[in-house]
Amino acid sequence: MDNHSLNVPNASHDIIEQPLVIGQEFADVETCRRTLKDIAIALHFDLRIVKSDRSRFIAKCNKEGCPWRVHVAKCPGVPTFTIRTLQGEHTCEGVRNHHHQQASVGWVARSVAERIRDNPQYKPKEILQDIRDQHGVAVSYMQAWRGKERSMAALHGTFEEGYRLLPAYCEQIRKTNPGSIATVVAAGQENCFHRLFISYRASIYGFINACRPLLELDRAHLKGKYLGGLFCAAAVDADDALFPLAIGIVDEESDDNWMWFMSELRRLLGVNTENMPRLTILSERQRGIVEAVETHFPSAFHGFCLRYVSENFRDTFKNTKLVNIFWNAVYALTAVEFESKIAEMVEVSQDVIPWFQQFPPQLWAVAYFEGVRYGHFTLGVTELLYNWALECHELPIVQMMEHIRHQLTSWFNDRRDMGMRWASILVPSAEKRILEAIADARCYQVLRANEVEFEIVSTERTNIVDIRSRICSCHRWQLYGLPCAHAAAALISCGQNAHVFAEPCFTVVSYRETYSQMINPIPDKSQWRELGEGAEGGGAKVDMTIRPPKTRRPPGRPKKKVLRVENFKRPKRVVQCGRCHMLGHSQKKCTMPI
Repeated sequence: MDNHSLNVPNASHDIIEQPLVIGQEFADVETCRRTLKDIAIALHFDLRIVKSDRSRFIAKCNKEGCPWRVHVAKCPGVPTFTIRTLQGEHTCEGVRNHHHQQASVGWVARSVAERIRDNPQYKPKEILQDIRDQHGVAVSYMQAWRGKERSMAALHGTFEEGYRLLPAYCEQIRKTNPGSIATVVAAGQENCFHRLFISYRASIYGFINACRPLLELDRAHLKGKYLGGLFCAAAVDADDALFPLAIGIVDEESDDNWMWFMSELRRLLGVNTENMPRLTILSERQRGIVEAVETHFPSAFHGFCLRYVSENFRDTFKNTKLVNIFWNAVYALTAVEFESKIAEMVEVSQDVIPWFQQFPPQLWAVAYFEGVRYGHFTLGVTELLYNWALECHELPIVQMMEHIRHQLTSWFNDRRDMGMRWASILVPSAEKRILEAIADARCYQVLRANEVEFEIVSTERTNIVDIRSRICSCHRWQLYGLPCAHAAAALISCGQNAHVFAEPCFTVVSYRETYSQMINPIPDKSQWRELGEGAEGGGAKVDMTIRPPKTRRPPGRPKKKVLRVENFKRPKRVVQCGRCHMLGHSQKKCTMPI
C-alpha cells in the first residue's frame, strides 16, 4: 500500500483515510462499484471486475500476481451490499503513468457535477486540467466534453425532455403569472418544436404604463444541440436601462418566424391597450424584420440602430476624418446643420453619396428621424441576447427560459428597491442632464416675449423657447424629452422648476411604476401537470408531446463559442497532446515519460 501513498492528490485524501474494511456496507451495487473506482483512481491501481450481478460483486487488482481482492455480497432481505472478504495489500507498483482505465466518462461526470451546478460554463479544457491537478489522472478532451454533457443532463435533464416539458411549462407561466403570454407551437406530423413566445404580465404592464413607446428588436443564434434562434423585443426604462418585453425561441431565423413574432407582439399590445401611441422601433432592419414591422405595425417609425449604421460607414470608408464628420452629422439637431456636414463629407469623398442612398438619413439621423427616441439610438438588446445565448446554449430549452426569468426577476427586484430609495423628481441619468443644462443656462440672456415665449440670446445665435408647447428652436428639448439649456434659462427666468418640464418617462414615479409588478416564481417541474385538457390561451396542448426541431447541430467537435457578433476575432486553436492529453504541446514534443 505504501507504493500508492506517494504523490496522491489532496482531493482524494478523504478516500484514503477511510480504507475498505470487512463488514463495510453500500446502499446498492452501483454505489459499491463507484466507491471502488474512486479508490482505484486515488491509489493509482487498475481495477479488474471479476463478477458483478444482483447478488455479488468481486474485483481484484489487474496486475498479474498482486493479491489485492475484494468480495462484496448482498445482504439478505435488504438492498444493501456488504464486504465479505478483503485482501487489502498491494505488492504491485500500480499505475505509473497518468492514464487510468477507471477514469471513464461516468466518473468524469460525477467528479465535475458540483462544479457544473455552480458554473454551467465550465469548459472541457478546464475540466481535464482540474482532473489532472486534483486526481493525477489524464483524460482526453472528448472524455471531458462527454462527461460534462452527461453531468449537465443529470442536473438539468436532456434537451429532448426540455422540449417535451414546454406545454406544461407554458401552462405554469400562465397559471402563476396571470395575464402573461406563453405559447409554444409545434410543426408537422411529428410535432417537432417550431416556436415559443413568452412575455410576463409584469413586463407588459411596465412597458404600457411607464416606458417610452420605443422597442428594440434583435436576435441571436443558438449553438446548442438543436440550434435555433433567440428573438427579443425590449424597451428602455426611465434611467435608460434595458427592459425586455417579449422573448421568442424559433427553430431557425427566417422571414416567416419574424412575421410570427411580430404578430404575437401586436396581439400582446392590442389586448392590453386601446390607445397605444405610435411605436418607435429600432433594429438592424434586416429584410424579414422590415416586412414584419410594416405588416403588423404599419404606423410605427422603424429606424436603424446607430451603432450598426456607424460601423457600416466606418468599415466601408476606413477614413478617420470622414468618420469624425459623420458623427457630427449624426447628432446634428437641424436639417441645415446635417446638410452642411454632408457637404463636408462629399468634399472628402464622392463615394459617400451612394452610401447615403443605401442608408437614408430619415431612418437614423437625429435631425430627420421622426420617431420618439428621447436620446436612445443604439441596440442594447444585442449584447443582452449575445450574453443569454452564451450562458444558456448548453441548457435545455426550459432551463434556458428559467435562466432568463431568474435574471428578469432579479432586475425587477433590484430596480424596484433602487427606485424606492430615490427622492428626486427625475431618475439619476435625467437629473444629471438637467443640472448640466441649468449650469449652461447661466451664460444666456433671456428676453420674454409673452407668457409662454422667450428669446434666448447668446454670442452664437438666438433661440426661441415656448414653455407651453415644450419646444425650442434648437430642437433638443423635443428630441430628447428634457429641457435644453435654452429652455432651462427661460424656465428659471420666470421662476419655474426645470425638472417638472421633463417628459413623464424620465420621472422617478414612472420608474417605480415600470417595476411595480412582480414576476412570480414557477414551481419545480415535479409539480407540473404533464397531462391535461389543453393549453389555455393558444399554442400546443399540455398533453401534446413536442419533439426536438429538425435543425440539429452537425457532427464533429461542437463549437461552443456562440458567434453572434460577426466581427469577433476567431479564437486561436489550442494544441492538445495525444499522449498525455495536456494542452499547449503536441505528441512529438511531449516530455512525459512513457
